[in-house]
Amino acid sequence: MSVYKEEKTGTWRVLYRYTDWTGEKKQTQKRGFKTKREAQAWEREQMNLVSSSLDMTFQSFAERYREDKAGRIKENTWEMKNQIIETKLLPYFGKLKISSITPQQIISWQNELLNYKDDKGKAYSPVYLKTVHNQLSAIFNHAVRYYNLRENPCTKAGSMGKKKNREMLFWTKTEYLKFADVMMDKPLSFYAFEMLYWCGIREGELLALPPADFDFEKGTVTINKSYQRLKGQDVITTPKTEKSNRTITMPQFLTDEIQDYLKMQYDIGEDDRMFTITKSYLHREMDRGSKEAGVKRIRIHDLRHSAISLLIDMGFSATAIADRVGHESIDITYNYAHLFPSKQKEMAEKLNMERND
Repeated sequence: MSVYKEEKTGTWRVLYRYTDWTGEKKQTQKRGFKTKREAQAWEREQMNLVSSSLDMTFQSFAERYREDKAGRIKENTWEMKNQIIETKLLPYFGKLKISSITPQQIISWQNELLNYKDDKGKAYSPVYLKTVHNQLSAIFNHAVRYYNLRENPCTKAGSMGKKKNREMLFWTKTEYLKFADVMMDKPLSFYAFEMLYWCGIREGELLALPPADFDFEKGTVTINKSYQRLKGQDVITTPKTEKSNRTITMPQFLTDEIQDYLKMQYDIGEDDRMFTITKSYLHREMDRGSKEAGVKRIRIHDLRHSAISLLIDMGFSATAIADRVGHESIDITYNYAHLFPSKQKEMAEKLNMERND
C-alpha cells in the first residue's frame, strides 16, 4: 500500500494492493484526502479489514457485518436493520475501535436513547428500544462468534426496553361479524378481511396470494410467499419463517366466497395477485369499518390474534392451531396461555384417583 500526494489537486491518494480470501490479487484506491494523516488512517483501516483485525472501527466492522449477512436476511428485514445501524449505532460508536468499546459506553448510549424526547415530547417506545439494543448486540455477537472478539460488552451492560408493550387486542366472533357486515359494500375489502380472519394469515401472505394457490376441489389455500412494498416496488418474498409455509383447509363458506370473488375479477391470470391493494388501504378500511360497526379499533395483525383466540375457544390444541397459522406451538402456548382453559382442577382430581387406586 502506498500514500501519494497529487500535485494538481494538493490532496492525498492511497493505492492499496492485497490478496483476497480466494488468493486473487486485487487493487483498490481512494483519492481526495486533505492530509497525509487522513490518508494513512484510511490505509490502516483497509489493512484491518483485509486481515479481519479487531483494531478496525465499529463502522468498518458494521460494513463487514453487512457483507457477511448479505443474502441471508430478507430485504425488508435488512432495511429495518440498516436504518437502525445508520441512525442509532454509527453516530455513537462509528469511530471507536470495536475491540475497545466498553460496557460503560454501552450504558451511556442507552441512557441517551432512554432520555430522548422528540419535538412533541414523545419518547422511543420500549419495544423500539429493545429492537435497537438487540441490533447492537447482534453485531457484537457476530464479532465474538466469527472474529474472535473476547466478549460482547452488551451482555455486561444489560438490555433496555422490553419485548412487548402493547396489550394483545382481539375481536370476539360477534365483533368480527359486525365489522364484516359493514365491509360488504366493498367486495374487495370484505373478501380480504374474510381471508385474514377465518384463515388467520398475515397481511403480507394475503397480499401475495394468486388464484394458483387455491385448490377449490380440496378447499385449501397454500401459503408459500409474502408481499412487501420496498423502495416503491412490489416485492414477493418467501414467508416470514420456515414454519409459515403451510396449506390451510378453508371452511366451505369461505371456499365459496373466494370463488365468487374470482368470478368478479376479469382477465386475472393464475399467477397474478388477487388483492392488488396496500397495507395502508387495509388500515384505512379497518378505521372505517370499526367506526361504522361500533366495535373497538384493533390492528390488522390483531385479526390474527382474533382467529387464534376463536380456535382456542373452540377447543383446539396449541399444536393444531400452530400448524394452521404458521407458528411454533410453544409460541401459541406462551403468548395465549391465559386463553386456554385451566386444567388444574382436572389434574388434581386425576391425581387423587391415582393415589387411591
